[in-house]
This record gives sequence, structure tokens and C-alpha cells, in this order.
Amino acid sequence: MSAIDYNIETRAAQEPQAGDLEALRPLPRISVHAFCISEEVQRLMEKCGGDRRMAKVSMRVTSGNIMAAANMFASAPTPNLIILETDATPAGLLDELAPLAQVCDPSTRVIIIGRYNDIALYRELVRNGISEYVVAPVTMSEVIASIAAIFVDPDSEPLGRSIAFIGAKGGVGSSTIAHNCAFSISNLFSTETILADLDLPFGTANIDFDQDPALGISEAVFSPERLDEVFLDRLLTTCSQHLSLLASPSMLDRAYDYDRSAFQPVMELLQRSAPVTVLDIPHNWSDWTRVVLSEADEVVITCTPDLANLRNVKNMLDALKKLRPNDKTPHIILNQVGMPKRPEIAPADFCEPLEIEPVAIVPFDVQLFGNAANSGRMISELDAKSPTSETFSQLAHLLTGRATVKKPKKAGLGSVLSLLGRKSA
Repeated sequence: MSAIDYNIETRAAQEPQAGDLEALRPLPRISVHAFCISEEVQRLMEKCGGDRRMAKVSMRVTSGNIMAAANMFASAPTPNLIILETDATPAGLLDELAPLAQVCDPSTRVIIIGRYNDIALYRELVRNGISEYVVAPVTMSEVIASIAAIFVDPDSEPLGRSIAFIGAKGGVGSSTIAHNCAFSISNLFSTETILADLDLPFGTANIDFDQDPALGISEAVFSPERLDEVFLDRLLTTCSQHLSLLASPSMLDRAYDYDRSAFQPVMELLQRSAPVTVLDIPHNWSDWTRVVLSEADEVVITCTPDLANLRNVKNMLDALKKLRPNDKTPHIILNQVGMPKRPEIAPADFCEPLEIEPVAIVPFDVQLFGNAANSGRMISELDAKSPTSETFSQLAHLLTGRATVKKPKKAGLGSVLSLLGRKSA
């Protein structure tokens, strides 16, 4: 098989294996064309094409066999990767591949989804230049992991984890939650963390950390051609030993209009630069916020217990399910619970129509949060033993994958929650 190059190296045993989708890294900008003979595999390939890990991949799915692929590429250039589903027997598979070999570019890689679990066949295919042979039925993680094993350098630095925070409504305290979680992650685990304030006109991260940087995220967004690790270091402000801030200018000297992909170069660089990136996203719904939310590893929605927040959270969960069909449901945090004289929906009643439990319930504590904001300090710096500080500690564990929260942390609400339950009855 001269065209499907004979000297494609056999993958080493230590290369990535199929596993959970959460553990897989985003793929580079490549073109992939899948030829499917069954509806199941065709649906699977279409689902793979919509996964955020393949956001940069140009994916095309065609109903057809190996001969259909050979006929198509006889008059068209081949993509970076061809995925072929076949029911051919081991004895006849190489013969079926021969016409495709005549028209396939030498640099094109090939993955075959077959029906026979035959180690001799696998070795023969690899010897003849096939990059991978997998046995049906296959899963999304197997397909994406197989592609990653070919096109992602196993020796490259791992990508960091990105956590996006957004409020269901303005004024619900999403930024405060994001900033305290970023501080807790960096402080508890001694993990290099970058907090990126994406609210360029009205961001408060610089105030909350008592910083006044001359440069920040606007230089990165509006000068993407300059972005590299050296330039990023100039833009970052040190907040603590392991926490750096990419601050917003918080100025109204210009209109902040962005293309849908304006923040993607920044996000990619941040993921290469630190194990954890916390994204503080303003409350709006636009092309660029949808892109950022769809590409983040974790999404946290902060809300307060009233009807408008309930409606907005429901709409956001529905929209994010479509944007992130293969990812876990966003985390919900109920904030400012128990505000005096304010009618509220009891937490249990708030969450029932959402069919999701909050990962944390943060009580209204105007003195604690007010003192922290006015002094430019985080909650754990002011009162490390407070229930609210413990809540941020638990959130840090959850969002970095170090623990799971089975019941929402109530930050010492106690009788307040029971009182709210009686009021709503």
C-alpha cells in the first residue's frame, strides 16, 4: 500500500488510551472525514464532531464504505485523517483498502473501525501503514482518544483546567464567588492559578485584590498577534504566592465589542501557562460568552433565590446542555440566601424544577463580605474559620476534581433555612 505510507510508526504502548472524556485534551486544527456503513457509527461520529474537544477539528461524516472513500478521493485531496467503518473479513480487508491506497496522500492517517477482534489483523494493518484499528462497538472516548494518540504530542505539557463563573443575573455575586474560589484553589493546593477578569468595562477583580495594574487582559484581547508566554508574564499581576491576575482595565474610554472568538487565543495561552485558570465572565449572553462557556472545563452558575434567577438558571442550563452535550451539568451556587426582609424561594423549592442540587448555599453576610471587599482581601484571609470560608474550601476541592460534594454546603445557615422553608410553605 504505497499511498498509505508503510513507515507510519506503530504507536508506543505508553501513548494515550481511551478513557473518560473529561481526561482527554482538545485536538489541534486538523481535517477529518469519516465513512460509515451503519447508522450507529454515523451518529457517533456526528456526536464526536460536536464535542468541545474537537472544536478546532473540521469534521465531515459520510455514509459509505471504503470504496466510496476511494472514489471520492480519486478527484479530491485527502484530509489529515480518514476514519473508515468496515465489515470486511480479516482475509479481505487489505484488498478492500488497495484502491484507497492508490489515491491517498502519504501524510494522511487512517483509522479503521472493524468487526473482528483479531490481533494478527491489527499487526498486519499497522505494518501496512494504518494508524489504528478498533473493534466495534466503539465509544466517543475511544474515537477521540484514538485521534489524540495520533495528533497530540504525548511529550507536550498538559493543558490546564479552566473554570468559568457566570451569574444568572446581575448583582448575584458571581465575581465574588469566582475570586474567592480562585484564591482558595491557589492557597490550599499551592497550585499556580490565573484569574482572568473578562468583564473589561466593569470588572472588579483588581479592586477585590487591592491591585492597580497598568496592563491587563485588554492588551491580550486586542493584540492577539503579540500573545506568547513572555507577553503574558508582562500582563499578569501577582496577588499571592500562587495566584496571578489578568485584570480588566475597568475604564469606559472605548466600546468593548468583540468577535465571537476574541477570547480563544487568550484561553489557549492561559491553559498552557497554568494548571488552573478561573474565568470571571460578566452577566451577558453573546457569541463570545457562548464560546467561552462551551470551551471551559467546568461551568459555575451563581444565583440568588428569586423567580427571575430561577427562570434564568433554567434557560442557561438548557442552553448549555446544547452547547456542551457531552459534558457534565454546570454547578449551581445559591448565594445571598437569608437576606433580611427580602422574600425568597426556599432552596429546596428553587432547585426542584431545575432537577439539580446546588453544590453550595452561601448565606447573606453583609458584614463579612463587605469588610472583605472594602479591604481588598478574601474571606479566608479575614476569617479562615468561618463557615463561608469552609464552603470556598470545599468548592476548591470540587472544582479541581479533588473531591465530590454530595450535599450542598450551607455555610452555617442552620435555622435560617428552616425559617425560609416555613415562610415558603
